[in-house]
Amino acid sequence: MRNTTGTWRDHASSAQPAGRSPWEGVASKARCADSVLDPDEWFPVSPRPEIARREAAAAISICMACPVRAQCLELSLRHWDIGKHGVWGGLIAA
Repeated sequence: MRNTTGTWRDHASSAQPAGRSPWEGVASKARCADSVLDPDEWFPVSPRPEIARREAAAAISICMACPVRAQCLELSLRHWDIGKHGVWGGLIAA
């Protein structure tokens, strides 16, 4: 079963207080924010890292050319309750 917890933008907006947040700054420039990928492609389900990376390959490829990749990864690590799910900064939690 796929993770259906929402998209990157859903997580970003629900995890931060009102006003301009670091999430909003990253989301406004992130390539994933306007991606045409199915949201499920951002959430690999395999517990095995090598398989999870293959499951998320399309999402990871979008991250690789993202201008805010480093900031996205940093935020995901600071807010691990969110960052441990899905692809952030071109990486998966495993």
